[in-house]
Amino acid sequence: MCIALFLWQCHPLYPFLLLNNRDEYHSRPTKPVCWWEDCDILGGRDEIAMGTWLACSTQGRVAFLTNVLELHTLPEAKSRGDLPVLFLKSSKQPKEFAESLKSEAHYYNGFNLMLADIESKSMVYVSNRPKGQAITIEEVAPGLHVLSNDKLDSPWHKSLRLELSFKEHVAKYGEGEIGVKEVIEKVMKDRVKADKSLLPRICSPDWEFNLSSIFVEVETPLGVYGTRSSAALTVRSTGEASFYEVYLDDAKWKEHVIDFHIGKLK
Repeated sequence: MCIALFLWQCHPLYPFLLLNNRDEYHSRPTKPVCWWEDCDILGGRDEIAMGTWLACSTQGRVAFLTNVLELHTLPEAKSRGDLPVLFLKSSKQPKEFAESLKSEAHYYNGFNLMLADIESKSMVYVSNRPKGQAITIEEVAPGLHVLSNDKLDSPWHKSLRLELSFKEHVAKYGEGEIGVKEVIEKVMKDRVKADKSLLPRICSPDWEFNLSSIFVEVETPLGVYGTRSSAALTVRSTGEASFYEVYLDDAKWKEHVIDFHIGKLK
């Protein structure tokens, strides 16, 4: 399902900072964050559908998405993981790319898609839900935002908890450098679940309860489902960027950092 918290154009050092948990079946073949072959894409990769949940480029373009929690999905739908890839491979600005999805958004199951071009300070939120309505395309205002499995900044338990916890833990850094490894350990590994009275009541109460924590881990008939990657993507105003990921590989947690530079930023 995934959850993401991000700072957009509101920090003196970081025009963009993102924390992200990716939830998926532990058995699903996945590549950790890496440079993709034959293209300017850095991100994780689903090895079945060959898409991604989070990726960026050296041109300062970033795309990430979450699923919308819904009772019924279409097994024949297009893969949502294709959407970030299509954006990163295009030359369109975020809003222009979002507009181009209007005619085909209904071919996908419910998605929340974030598209950013850091150099032009443009960021757009796109969603194809509620079903049967025109897609949502909204410019993202500077500030702190949380994206879970409903609309951007919806007040779900895990979203509110993540926002509060993040603010508490980064307060000590002031306007200085944020220690993302520590922040991930402190806030993205949180297993506290919602009170059942606060669940959205869209699917099975037990399923929603198991998904209501920031860090998810649940046994299912298909195997363990839950958080298998926690990542931080930071971009400084100097163009220095860093992608840190702690991820599950063969039942073991590993970590790595990929530093790079965004050419257009100065």
